[in-house]
Amino acid sequence: MRWLVIIFLLIGTQALCQCKTFMIGIHGDTLNCTDNGNLKQGKWVVHIPSLHGEPGYEEEGVFKDGKKEGTWRRYTLQGDISAIENYKWGYKNGLCDYYDMWGLEHEESWKATNPANPYDTIEVPDLHDDTKIYIRVIKVDASTSEHGTWTFYDSQRGTIIKTESYVLGQKVDPITGKPITTKPGLVAVPDSTSTKKATANSVPPEVLEYEKKNANKKKIKVRDGETGN
Repeated sequence: MRWLVIIFLLIGTQALCQCKTFMIGIHGDTLNCTDNGNLKQGKWVVHIPSLHGEPGYEEEGVFKDGKKEGTWRRYTLQGDISAIENYKWGYKNGLCDYYDMWGLEHEESWKATNPANPYDTIEVPDLHDDTKIYIRVIKVDASTSEHGTWTFYDSQRGTIIKTESYVLGQKVDPITGKPITTKPGLVAVPDSTSTKKATANSVPPEVLEYEKKNANKKKIKVRDGETGN
């Protein structure tokens, strides 16, 4: 038992050494750690006081290299839940719920973009043929975009008032199921047929002529520039 206590103390001491500043929570856990690079790490509790008529709040969650990561919860200063948000790379990602004094008021859906790779692949329906869907590679300019279904509730009755759908920031027409606006910068990914055609057309005519002349020959001697014995 004594050795277990020593091991836990060593682990705790090592964790604290990685923090330039920190605080100890009521349960003895390390909170509000700022590392030697001045980046927020681990569990944090943030208190924002009321200011200029704006209500204050408290929020808790995890920082990873100075950016919010995973689930964050926000509370009023009276202790009531006001939001549950999800983050990735420091941006909203996935479902985010918002509450008023009666209950769930609305639910948002977001998609974060990796700053190191600001491109995404989406399915886009054909504007003239409902049976066709095209794959598009799009450069996402925003760090996070509305993506998926947003639902608005009557929080007192628990009933749905309305829903809205988005595809990477583009609102979808509820009747046609297609984006209302066309986002610039879409680059089509060709299907296998068009890829084959493009490959065939890109072959130099000299190569095509050479392959035609030697199509029926079993062995073709080719000079490849290699030297040897």
